[in-house]
Amino acid sequence: MNKSIEITPIAHIHSDFPTKFGIPRQSGIVSDLKSMIVFQQDYRDPEALRGIEGFTHLWLIWQFSKAVRTDWSPTVRPPRLGGNTRIGVFATRSPYRPNSLGLSSVKLEAVEHHDEYGTVLIVSGADLMDGTPIFDIKPYIPYTDSHPDAVGGFASEPAGEKLDVKVSDEMLSLVPEEKRNGLVSVLALDPRPQYHNDPERVYGFEFAGFEVKFKVSEAVLTVTAIQPLQ
Repeated sequence: MNKSIEITPIAHIHSDFPTKFGIPRQSGIVSDLKSMIVFQQDYRDPEALRGIEGFTHLWLIWQFSKAVRTDWSPTVRPPRLGGNTRIGVFATRSPYRPNSLGLSSVKLEAVEHHDEYGTVLIVSGADLMDGTPIFDIKPYIPYTDSHPDAVGGFASEPAGEKLDVKVSDEMLSLVPEEKRNGLVSVLALDPRPQYHNDPERVYGFEFAGFEVKFKVSEAVLTVTAIQPLQ
């Protein structure tokens, strides 16, 4: 049966990443990153969130809104494998999939009232770009959702060793204090495409209203500039 259905976003996320460069490659690996989930007007009834504070973690079902395609390929080339090896799309978390859906586990930090947005959720560890549409939110249930003996295929281990981040106190002081640890953690995970290894190349991405530029040589990432966006 080939029957299409229509789903509507219930919310959008507000994060510090206006573009995809720099976003952690998986949810939960940078716990210092805080984001706010803002519900669409039709779904702002606080009754819909009754009892959610009893859960520490949530599942977000969302859309790769900047990677929507009208066609699809049965294989993709994961950056983890160097960007050249093809593997089945359903054996990856590639954004280039038939329905462009993503799944992330985040920690629920708070349920708050916002004067403009009504009841919002403050979460940490999200790997979503600012403005990403969210289709559903479900509680994470430890006894069924956690599988300590699971095998992770080609992604069984973290992507690589963390980098030693070198950034001057003067540059880092430009970033709001509550966002500094998150930025340093993102940099330590090496935001570059995993098959890039040019020590002279200057990379840059936008974070929390700033442009961050850096170089990487061996296992050291050096921040060359942090500038407010105009």
